[in-house]
Amino acid sequence: MENGNQTVVYFSEQVVVLFTCALSFVGSSLIILTFIVWSDLRTTPRTLLVYLSVTDWLSAVSYAFGVWRVFRTDSLDCTIQGAISTFANSSSFFWTVAIAVYLYIFIVRSSQRVADSLVLFFHLVSWGVPLVLTVTAVSLGKIGYDASEVSVGWCWVRIHASDRVLWMLLTGKLWEFMAYLTLPVLYILIKRHIHIAHTALSEYRPILANRPQSSFFSMADMKLTLIPIIFIALRIWSTVRFVLLLADSPVRQNPVLVTLHGIGNTSQGAANCIMFVLLTGPIRTRLCAALCCCSKCSADSQHSPKAPRRPGDEEGTGEMRTDR
Repeated sequence: MENGNQTVVYFSEQVVVLFTCALSFVGSSLIILTFIVWSDLRTTPRTLLVYLSVTDWLSAVSYAFGVWRVFRTDSLDCTIQGAISTFANSSSFFWTVAIAVYLYIFIVRSSQRVADSLVLFFHLVSWGVPLVLTVTAVSLGKIGYDASEVSVGWCWVRIHASDRVLWMLLTGKLWEFMAYLTLPVLYILIKRHIHIAHTALSEYRPILANRPQSSFFSMADMKLTLIPIIFIALRIWSTVRFVLLLADSPVRQNPVLVTLHGIGNTSQGAANCIMFVLLTGPIRTRLCAALCCCSKCSADSQHSPKAPRRPGDEEGTGEMRTDR
C-alpha cells in the first residue's frame, strides 16, 4: 500500500453500518434475554448460541464505536476498540464452528455424551485462542490504525506494519477461511443424516407426512441450509477486500464493496436472531404473547377510569388484584 493511501468512509456508509450494528445489538440481546427469562430453553446447543451472541454483541458495540469515530490515526481508543473487535470477531468464528461440531456429533454420531464432553474444550479454544492472539498483538503494537483498507472506519491490524498480512491471518482471516470450509461440510452431513432418518421413518409411518412433524423437519432443513449460506454471504465481502489488499487493487476502496463489507461484518447478531428466535415457532409464540400482554396492560392502564381510592388502600392495589 502506498504511503498516505486510505479508504474514504462516506457518511451514508456510516449510517447504514451503524444501523446494522444496532440491529445486531438488539438481536444478540434478544437471544441472551430469552435464554435468561425462559429456563426450559437452556439446552446445550442454545447455551452455545448464547456464547456466540455474547461475541456478536461485543462486535456490534465495538464496530459501532469505530464506525461512529472513523479513526484517522493511531490513538489509545483506536487500540482498545481494535482489540475488542479483534477478540470478539475471532471468538465468533470459533463459536460458530463449535456449534456446528456439537450438532454434528449429537445428531450424526448420536452421542450426546461425547458432544457434551466437548463443551469445556469449546470454551478453552473459543475464548482462549482469540484472547492469547489479541493480547499478543496488542503487546507487540500490531493493533491500531488500518486506514479502513480492511475495515469500515474501525481499527484492526496496523496497515503500515511490515508483517500485517501475518497478523491479519492470525487475528481473524485464518479462522474465517477455516469456517468457510468447515461449516458447509458439517451442515451438509447433518442435513443428509436427518433426511435419511426422516425418509426411513416416513416409510414406516406414512401418517407423519400429514402431521405437524413434517413442518418441523422442513424448518430444520431450511435452517441447516441457510446457516452456512448466510455466514458466507455476510463474511465474503471482507474476504474479497482482504484479497484485493494483497493484490494492491484500488477496487478494495469501491464504496459499494466497502458498504457490503460493513453490513456483512456487523449483521451476524441480527441474522442469528432471525434464525433462532423469529423463525423458531415456540420462542416466537412466547415473544408475541409477551408483547401482546404488555400492550394490553399498557392500553388498559391508559384507558381505564381510575377508581376512587378508599382510605388505607395503596395505589394500584385494586387493579393488581383484578389482574390476578
